[in-house]
Amino acid sequence: MNRSQPALFRQQAEACDELGSPMYAELLAALADDLEAGGPTARVLRGHEDDPGPSGLALRLAGSIHRLVLAGEAGELAAAYPTVGGTWSTAGVPVVLDFLARRGDEVRPLLDHAPQTNEVGRSAALVGGLLRLADRWRHPVRLFEIGSSGGLNLQADRFRITDRAGGGWGDPASPVLLDRAWEGEPLPPAAPLEVVARSGSDPQPVDVTTEDGRLTLTSYVWPDMSERHARLAGAIELAREAPVAVERADAASYVERLEVVPGTLTVLWHSVMWQYVPRDQQEGVTARLAALGATATPDAPLVHLFAEPTRRTPEDEHRFWVCAEAWPGDGEARGGERAFLGRMAPHGVPVTWE
Repeated sequence: MNRSQPALFRQQAEACDELGSPMYAELLAALADDLEAGGPTARVLRGHEDDPGPSGLALRLAGSIHRLVLAGEAGELAAAYPTVGGTWSTAGVPVVLDFLARRGDEVRPLLDHAPQTNEVGRSAALVGGLLRLADRWRHPVRLFEIGSSGGLNLQADRFRITDRAGGGWGDPASPVLLDRAWEGEPLPPAAPLEVVARSGSDPQPVDVTTEDGRLTLTSYVWPDMSERHARLAGAIELAREAPVAVERADAASYVERLEVVPGTLTVLWHSVMWQYVPRDQQEGVTARLAALGATATPDAPLVHLFAEPTRRTPEDEHRFWVCAEAWPGDGEARGGERAFLGRMAPHGVPVTWE
């Protein structure tokens, strides 16, 4: 086993601890030790020794085990998994290792799936950024997304979002509540956000109207993070009531087909997916947006809105910034120029606006 893999598992364990998942912090650290010792974890991961860090091997393994638990196919683990009524404790570690030793062949095929959480909390960043920019034009919105996964964030105008000051936006009866999600500089008073068209793309879209799709997304949300699970379940409920088309397409080919339409605001948004897009596709998306932006007018504006790990300056570290580019080139987000609107937590909540 490549020495880097145990280190990557430990790095992910530390991240889970910082982000509020003591269960995965403890479990992934234990799996790292077992991996290094050549135990059942190493046998399950045989063939993945050289998987790159961004592929998220630790989360792929954890999500694969979680999926079997959620599907009712790993009853021996249920007592340790909060998502099926259990309670995590240190005693769960040897139970998971025993499961891998006995049933690792059932886990291995699931490792080929990339983690897809379709993190609903990041809608707080996307909606807030859109409100800040849409207030400038007051046009109906045509909303498009790359890296859409199951398309849940395309439902974001149907969510309820509250701020630290006690204010709120969206439908109070929505099954998705992003509570105390906004802080910092108040957003401008928001006109009603009217989305008149919405669609997305993903190389491997997830159909959330199916049980398989629900399991896929739920399995990658860390089992002891109940608020994230509640958001996800609510968003899946909305998506099943009013499905949004997510086509199987790479980012560049999808964006190549976008057009601006008079009387509407065309918005392309995405969150924490850009790092997985090959460089040539990134260049294709950027070039197409610049060309499309050159045709934008005040009656047919274009916005590129994203929440991604980004450096504000070359010397800065990567942070989860909410950024925008807008065409035509007046106002806060100028054509082809990146405006930093705020910073979000890795799972989206809270967002601190500037």
